[in-house]
Amino acid sequence: MYEITYKEILNNDVELMVVNAPFVAKNAKPGNFLIVRVDEFGERIPLTIVKHDETSVTIIYQKLGYSTTLLSQKQAGDSLFDVVGPLGVPTHIRDVKSVLGIAGGVGSAPLYPQLEEYAKRGAAVDLVIGGRTKEHLLLVEDYKKFCRNIYFATDDGSFGHKGFVTQVAEELYQNKQYDLSIAIGPLIMMKNTVLLNKKYNVLTDVSLNPIMIDGTGMCGNCRVTVNGETRFACVDGPDFPAEGIDFDELMVRQNYYKSEEKHICRMKLEPKDES
Repeated sequence: MYEITYKEILNNDVELMVVNAPFVAKNAKPGNFLIVRVDEFGERIPLTIVKHDETSVTIIYQKLGYSTTLLSQKQAGDSLFDVVGPLGVPTHIRDVKSVLGIAGGVGSAPLYPQLEEYAKRGAAVDLVIGGRTKEHLLLVEDYKKFCRNIYFATDDGSFGHKGFVTQVAEELYQNKQYDLSIAIGPLIMMKNTVLLNKKYNVLTDVSLNPIMIDGTGMCGNCRVTVNGETRFACVDGPDFPAEGIDFDELMVRQNYYKSEEKHICRMKLEPKDES
């Protein structure tokens, strides 16, 4: 059993937990993720390792379906049945001098350890961070500790630019040059960021979070097409160079599973009609 030592509600949709998992914490590197099971009957939930120390890992999750809603019911002092990791391939840290991070929504979580590592290695790091509202801009105070500049975008205009992170990034490209951009967020946001970065000759890395089940490549559920070849996000990623990723195919597959997840969630959560 893995004790939850700290919990924080970041907004109505997203929460943060610190979990005691010494083996995972000891071996974690930027880009790694873990799989959580709330109880012995629970589904497997893949989550990025946002931070870690010698004994604990920090995870951030969005309450989307049955299992993350179940996870949300846990409090500090409770325990999780299973925490498996670190999984995935650690992020390839490029030899660059300037990096622009572009985060959409909960993409701020997997982006954080990567940008922090680039900053530790001496790269100048800027960040464009977006969310539906000001309350959905995640980890801002943590990012301020190592980012040179932070630019904001919200859908409702409650903070920063009203609109998309790509609009903010394009404005930056008019006056600044970056060796690399790391974009993490919804698939459509990453696709549009890749198209924008190609226009300005900026390399792009992304983190793909398709539907995962076992986290070891055996189920094949997290397959993605990269340069015409099949890759598995859980064992070949989740971080990939963006060029060559078939985002359209991935979005079609993701939407299929989202509709299935909503149907299953309703079946589990809605009371049965016994009449």
